[in-house]
Amino acid sequence: MKFAKINGIVIHYDDHGSENATGAVPTLVFSNSLGTDFRVWERLVVRLRDLIERPLRIVRYDKRGHGLSEAPADPYVMNDHVGDLAALLDHLEIEQAVICGLSVGGIIAQGLTARHPRRVSGLVLSDTAHKIGPPEMWNDRIAKIRAGGIEALAEPILERWFSNELRHNQPDELAGWRSMLVRTPVAGYLGTSAAIRDSDMTEAAQSIAVPTLCVVGDEDGSTPPDLVRELAGLIQGARFEVIEGAGHLPCVEKPDVLAELMSGFLKENNLV
Repeated sequence: MKFAKINGIVIHYDDHGSENATGAVPTLVFSNSLGTDFRVWERLVVRLRDLIERPLRIVRYDKRGHGLSEAPADPYVMNDHVGDLAALLDHLEIEQAVICGLSVGGIIAQGLTARHPRRVSGLVLSDTAHKIGPPEMWNDRIAKIRAGGIEALAEPILERWFSNELRHNQPDELAGWRSMLVRTPVAGYLGTSAAIRDSDMTEAAQSIAVPTLCVVGDEDGSTPPDLVRELAGLIQGARFEVIEGAGHLPCVEKPDVLAELMSGFLKENNLV
């Protein structure tokens, strides 16, 4: 476990692959979704290392209010999350990286690219959008969680996260991810919900000028395929792919498929 004071709060991160490498090492930075920590990427990272036949530096981190990172009082704004990621890159002396963002992590990735375009060599935007949901939806979610905790909405959230197959046939797996969700600090969940509510990355998406892969699970109940396709349409030259049999977290349900798509995309664009 690694920790650093970033913008006044302690951020938990993992930085693997830079220790013994010589020369320039391609760097991938992963930013995860609302209600998860960076373990959500574990299966995908293992498969990517098998498919990409050269050293990689892979950084994963828990955004503020999630995992083992500190959770300041809510609400947050998206610039808080974007600023945290930029400062983490500074701390790790990473000049440029491919940013891989899931859900709100994808919004953070878009924001970072808009603010610091030279620091981003490519984007993988998974199950995300330029604008997620109307404000009324987020206000309702925030009110219910303030009243009853994350437990109050755990079941509908899991329905959006996972495919029918996982929810009905893998109860132990579902229970594990439920535990991750409900153990998220309430301040972190509410603060990040407010940040998503108030974010519109339409202009940021239209300004993106790096190779971009947009992917989505065909059973995603949070950012459905048509919404992610709309995001891809805003980004010049973006590639759009649908992953069958996955919900909102293809990195969990279909890591092999996502790793194949990512490795092909990264190689085709000389990013690794």
